[in-house]
Amino acid sequence: MYLRPDEVARVLEKAGFEMDAVTPKTYGYRRGDSYVYVNREARLGRTALVIHPTLKEKSHSFAEPANEVKTCEHYVQFPVYLVGDGQDHYGIPHGFSSRAALERYLESVFD
Repeated sequence: MYLRPDEVARVLEKAGFEMDAVTPKTYGYRRGDSYVYVNREARLGRTALVIHPTLKEKSHSFAEPANEVKTCEHYVQFPVYLVGDGQDHYGIPHGFSSRAALERYLESVFD
């Protein structure tokens, strides 16, 4: 079982991220120069945290992504996904099975 989007949001806030965007599909969080999205549509939490694509390699040492990419028109802080006809933005989705695992990940990737 993965953390639900609302649980991921609480861990982000505890870790010093501040919500600065809310859409029907996402919460956007910023801390310094770092930006992440919470995928509100991730009912089971498997793709609840979406990180910037430039963090993919660094992140890989600490957690396996749930999928290669997650696209959404609401990820406006991330680059446009140039595959296909759409103009959606994309990031790398992750799911975490515990708050402690997510906290360790955030400390490793964003500190």
